[in-house]
Amino acid sequence: MTTDWNSKAESGFHTVSDFRFDDGHRLDVTLAYHTLGSLNTRADNAVMLLHGTTGSGRQFLQPSIADFLFGSGRPLDVTRFFVIMPDAIGHGRSSRPSEGLGPDFPHYGYGDMVEGQHRLLAEGLGIERLRLLLGTSMGGMQTWIWGQRYPDQRALMAVASLPERITGRNLLWRRMLIHLIESDPGYAEGRYNKQPAGVGHAMALFRLMVGSARHMASDLRSIDVTDRQIEGIESQALDGADANDVIWEFDASRDYDPAPGLQAIRAPLLAVNFEDDELNPVELGGLESAIAEVPHGRAITLPAGPKTRGHQTLHVAEVWCNHLAELLAETGG
Repeated sequence: MTTDWNSKAESGFHTVSDFRFDDGHRLDVTLAYHTLGSLNTRADNAVMLLHGTTGSGRQFLQPSIADFLFGSGRPLDVTRFFVIMPDAIGHGRSSRPSEGLGPDFPHYGYGDMVEGQHRLLAEGLGIERLRLLLGTSMGGMQTWIWGQRYPDQRALMAVASLPERITGRNLLWRRMLIHLIESDPGYAEGRYNKQPAGVGHAMALFRLMVGSARHMASDLRSIDVTDRQIEGIESQALDGADANDVIWEFDASRDYDPAPGLQAIRAPLLAVNFEDDELNPVELGGLESAIAEVPHGRAITLPAGPKTRGHQTLHVAEVWCNHLAELLAETGG
């Protein structure tokens, strides 16, 4: 029987007063999070999981991840580990533009998001050192930053990410996505009364970029089926997303460039990417050259197969959870 991980998770909030953003803005910031399990008396069993762009910590509670990570005998068995799943600044139930400031909300970057995560851990939860930090996609990118800023974590695992500045096609589609919203007259420079249609178009582009070419080839066999999928994605976005939130989320990667500091990462780091991930193309070879700079780094590219889903394989923990188990065993169980 499948466990209802959402009902097992406990939620919380931590407010950082007068948080200073990297651009100089200051704001009281609320950071939301969920937890599973309990912190032990030695406070040495804490694990933090970092989500992807537009997501929240709740992504880790879906069965395709949680059943393979948190159950009895699984790598992050919650009878052994205290699992923390924060909502990054601008995401989930943490402070974000749609809460009231709209386009006047500070344009946060990945550095601000990492600072918020660390403030939650140290000040909100009183934890000095993580047994493991694991991030997927944007969270994986932030894992590389964590390794440099806070090098005393016991182990790091970055899933579906590259430790390099965003350029080329990855930069192009992000800017296209933002332009799809900003160029919509209904956006009204961020002071709209209803969600502009552009936010639906933007999220359709996002789905295209993170999807699996192999699965799209089999799933989208006609114009009617494809149009229905587009309509469904756009309708869902208009019902559940906010245009300013989406722009801020994708713009946040502008300050990402961990490459110059990779040698400062002291903790053992495992990078796991997927052969069919078009967002992080294997043929560009960025992961292999970068991991050589990390003193205790190791990288694996998992082959495409029946259970992989391109970039979205990050949601299929069955594919990569054994490598997590190995990392934990190598770094002390």
